[in-house]
Amino acid sequence: MSGSSIRTTTLGADGPEIGVVGLGCMGMSHAYDPNGRDDETSVGVIHQALDLGVTLIDTADVYGPFTNEELVGRALGGARRDRAVLATKVGLVVPEGGLGSGAAALARNGRPEHIRAGIDASLRRLGTDHVDLYQLHRVDPEVPIEESWGAMAEAVAAGKARAIGLSEVGVDEIERAQAVHPVASVQSELSLWTREALDEVLPYCESRGIAFLPFSPLGRGFLAGRFSGSQDLPADDWRSTLPRFQADALAANQAIVETVRKVAERHGATPAQVALAWTVAQGRYVVPIPGTKTPKYLADNAGAAALTLDAADLAELDALPTPTGSRY
Repeated sequence: MSGSSIRTTTLGADGPEIGVVGLGCMGMSHAYDPNGRDDETSVGVIHQALDLGVTLIDTADVYGPFTNEELVGRALGGARRDRAVLATKVGLVVPEGGLGSGAAALARNGRPEHIRAGIDASLRRLGTDHVDLYQLHRVDPEVPIEESWGAMAEAVAAGKARAIGLSEVGVDEIERAQAVHPVASVQSELSLWTREALDEVLPYCESRGIAFLPFSPLGRGFLAGRFSGSQDLPADDWRSTLPRFQADALAANQAIVETVRKVAERHGATPAQVALAWTVAQGRYVVPIPGTKTPKYLADNAGAAALTLDAADLAELDALPTPTGSRY
């Protein structure tokens, strides 16, 4: 680690030390700004993340599909692999015929044989003999979670994964999985404009020492103040299909960004840092994984680790209105 490493926590009560802000790699090669892919810059961003102490590096087999794991594996070649806490996922697949209506159209596959084959394929693409965290990307409604989770646990027993986690689940599903093998983490959307996890899932995780990994903690970039209208989105960007990024919703939701910006100004910080600091403040083992492929934004996100919001800040942010538009 460099001398500028950010403060740390652990991946749940029993996991390895990680920076309190992680890095989501999806947008480097999937869904966001598809015409702006730059693998060399993305590799540099992953290297920069490790130097800053942003050590939780998150990917998935479906991103690309497959190309994101290859990119991350390339970036973590050599000694850098030991500096990262590497997380990937299995359980979402691109259906025959492609995505069609967008990323929300991904199919689910939680069959044990798919998971067993998936970990081996991911390890090949990542160029490593194990991942630190292997996550079930979504629960397959056609497969009992106990069967999927049993296959995930096999990866731990075989030394192919150090720990296993879930994504976008409720308390009942966590409990059913826990009865089979310990759940190290839960990854779900959480941000100032998506707060459903605060009701039950996050308190459950916090009380049991399970890490909670918020994806899209910046509202897919909106909370950073980067989009004043749909014209600001890159061409063919997946976000242009989402309800909250339609013109009327974007206009209505600007009031949320203005409040975030006001808090940021009081602290000499950026809106992105405030939004991330709010997520970090939600629990001891809450580690947001904002995605970026831009060195400037990575440094900005890492800077959130040094920002402590006071009670008045948190109260003002907690009082933000419900956003216009559903998340999908």
